[in-house]
Amino acid sequence: MTSSAFPEGRVAEGRATDDRGPLAGRTGFDEGFLGPVVPLPEVTTRGVESVVLPYTHFSVVLRPDRRLAAATATAVDGTHLAEGVAPADDWRPDPRVPADRQAGAELYRNNSLEHGRLVDLPGPVWGPAAEARSAADDLSHYPNAAPRADVHNRARRVWEALEDHLLGHAAVPDRRLVVLAGPVLHDADPPYRGVQVPLRFWKVAVFVRDGRLAATAYVLDQSPDLARDADRALAGAVPGAPPLLGAFRTYQVPVADVAELTGLALGPLPAADLMPPPPAPELRWRRLEAPDETLMDI
Repeated sequence: MTSSAFPEGRVAEGRATDDRGPLAGRTGFDEGFLGPVVPLPEVTTRGVESVVLPYTHFSVVLRPDRRLAAATATAVDGTHLAEGVAPADDWRPDPRVPADRQAGAELYRNNSLEHGRLVDLPGPVWGPAAEARSAADDLSHYPNAAPRADVHNRARRVWEALEDHLLGHAAVPDRRLVVLAGPVLHDADPPYRGVQVPLRFWKVAVFVRDGRLAATAYVLDQSPDLARDADRALAGAVPGAPPLLGAFRTYQVPVADVAELTGLALGPLPAADLMPPPPAPELRWRRLEAPDETLMDI
């Protein structure tokens, strides 16, 4: 749905355009990249507007009301990943979006929050040198960021290694992968500097196996563990400080659960889920301690 908050001529049918500016010519995520169509996630909540921001090899589905992405979609060509190409150092707003409709520098200034890239290396950084450089530079636009706790624990390392693991094991020999990802935008997320800080993130990896789509899904949880942090939570946050966030926990979850958590339409992906049915309801979400613990029903 097109947002009326965007200047006339900058958004058409919910898709941001930039024919002359620094993002001119960006075509975004290719839904046919794998062969079988993987549709861009669609916000289905009634009355909630979104806009698609195309970059190089990926797209961001922005929710202007939350000033954050609802979803991202990335085409990953594992055979042609570029080495030694880093994202731009400077975070910057997307010029196609009004500043008050995207979280910016103020959210991250003088606090412990980090710019959590929703699409990150190596992801879209592949192809000829100029194309790979363009993709890397695009990673540092604010719509591709969501605030995360600056905690580098084991669960976070698992989360960050999942894409490499799946590229190496799931999509051989073509080594092509689609990664859908984003924050879980819940109405109860704690507010901070005009932005509600998400407590969970999600990721769905999609590839082709035996000519058909296959998918696995994951959730990264940074909500506080009240069993350990009850005193701090009950005392409340220090005035002006970011909300209390806990250590990361990574889970493999049913794709259908991601669709339900996020209110996003994920097309054929719930039916393509490789996670076997849980032996008991309480095991529906499976905590991961290493990427190779991913269940793929093989």
